[in-house]
Amino acid sequence: MRVPLMAGNWKMHKSVSQASALVQALKESLADVTDREILVCPPFTALYPVAEALKGSNIELGAQNIYPQEEGAYTGEISPPMLLDVGCRYVILGHSERRRHFKETDEFINRKVHLALEHGLRPILCVGETLEQREAGQEVAVVTKQVRECLAGVTGEGMKEVVIAYEPVWAIGTGRTATPEQAQTMHQTIRDVLRGLYGQETAEATRIIYGGSVKPDNVDDLMREPDIDGALVGGASMKAESFARIVRFEK
Repeated sequence: MRVPLMAGNWKMHKSVSQASALVQALKESLADVTDREILVCPPFTALYPVAEALKGSNIELGAQNIYPQEEGAYTGEISPPMLLDVGCRYVILGHSERRRHFKETDEFINRKVHLALEHGLRPILCVGETLEQREAGQEVAVVTKQVRECLAGVTGEGMKEVVIAYEPVWAIGTGRTATPEQAQTMHQTIRDVLRGLYGQETAEATRIIYGGSVKPDNVDDLMREPDIDGALVGGASMKAESFARIVRFEK
């Protein structure tokens, strides 16, 4: 059985004091949750204080990006060992905002996936199509290509640590959400791709989570779909009350 993963991506929001206050509120409101995994991904500046605040809690820590080198002259970047040092367990890779604003390619993201796995970080690999691609009927081809190329060379053993996040670009920060049926169709497609790459057992074990304007009023319907194993939440994860409700989804 796949344990749901409910993750909050805070993007470029929250000062250290704001992040600490938010995580304290989440700790109190979600302390009794034991049947799903809870994750927060603050900005880099807040990782250490949030890690300290989370000690002894049921909430895990993740980061929003890495550079695919262990160290070196890469001004402004951050490496897997640095994230592990502050207590990160997960890292978001290939988010559409990184693809769009920073021109990240599948090959570049693939390098990040490999280095994260080498260091014991669990990648949350983001894939998804634009509105233009969906309207042109290209969504399956686009997402299939992203999955294949971003996972190139990743072994079946490595896949045990990978989470895939389907995030239709047209639904991120727009208020638009894929219908549960649209999301389920693509999640099933991704699982079929994994089945072809890694076999039935690995495909069934891999968690595929949904991201794209997930809110308290739509999470229940999304989570009722058989191939949706959690959520990667943006704006609604930055308020304790709304994220707590999302984490406590009801099927």
